[in-house]
Amino acid sequence: MELSICTDVLAELSFTDMLDKVKSYGINAVEMTAGGWGARTHCPTAELLADEGKRKAYMAELEKRGMRISALNTSCNPLWPCETGKQYAESMYDCVRLAELLGVKKIVCMSGLPAGSENDVTPNWITSSVTMTAYMQPTVDYQWRVTTEWWKKFAAFCHEHKLEKIAIEEFPCMMVHNPESFWHLREAVGDDIIGINLDPSHLIAYGADPIASARAFRGAIYHVHGKDTRIERGMADANGLCEWKDVHDTANRTWNYVAVGCGKDLQWWKEFFSVVRMMGYNGDVSLEMEDFTMSTEAGIETSVDALKQTISK
Repeated sequence: MELSICTDVLAELSFTDMLDKVKSYGINAVEMTAGGWGARTHCPTAELLADEGKRKAYMAELEKRGMRISALNTSCNPLWPCETGKQYAESMYDCVRLAELLGVKKIVCMSGLPAGSENDVTPNWITSSVTMTAYMQPTVDYQWRVTTEWWKKFAAFCHEHKLEKIAIEEFPCMMVHNPESFWHLREAVGDDIIGINLDPSHLIAYGADPIASARAFRGAIYHVHGKDTRIERGMADANGLCEWKDVHDTANRTWNYVAVGCGKDLQWWKEFFSVVRMMGYNGDVSLEMEDFTMSTEAGIETSVDALKQTISK
């Protein structure tokens, strides 16, 4: 495995300054946001799609530093039935177009979450089984129909543009949020271009065991995010893990995204990567630093140090 970094954490830096900063951490691969709701600071997708000269100059900056793109990220909700959702969906298609032109073979994205019915405009994440048959099951059935239809078309488009892997992140408030929902989508679409971006932070926040989840994703792990979560003592004991507060309200949340090693210890992370390798994955581990309990620099340095000690090389 090789260490990469999601560059949105360095969004305040220019493209070249960001590359130099990443290089200073001893990292030679970058995951850059080319669509969706990310900062997109370091990947001006529209400009690069329109101008071959800019694409060549862009890649030359990476090449002269001995660096490469591990994946293009286009995380968002493309199934939101509104104008913003349409823009997100188009940005995902543009991300694939750009990946082909840049020679990138993998994108990272999310499954999306439809509204509750054809007459609704608000995405609904159904998590309760209480009286499911009475009024929630029709919503779930509708959402899976919409999701499957969209993904069949998108997967076909990805094949046309020579993409090799779609790594869907198991993210909260999305149809794909755990192993069971991932396999449901992949089997419904019937296309193994669809795999998982295994991000342990979300699984920890659900109360799942990412090591067990890695086993459940066997053969379908296409990307890994190095990201940790800490269940906050006392807060979670009283209120459980269903957390709606803003991620910046760290002192009052029941769990927080934290630098790698500040939630699970290094022994846990060694086992996690060992099992991920056993399940067939030996690619990039991309640091996604979203710890708001410390400075950005401290969070990156802490995470890089922990990941260098624990990833299976």
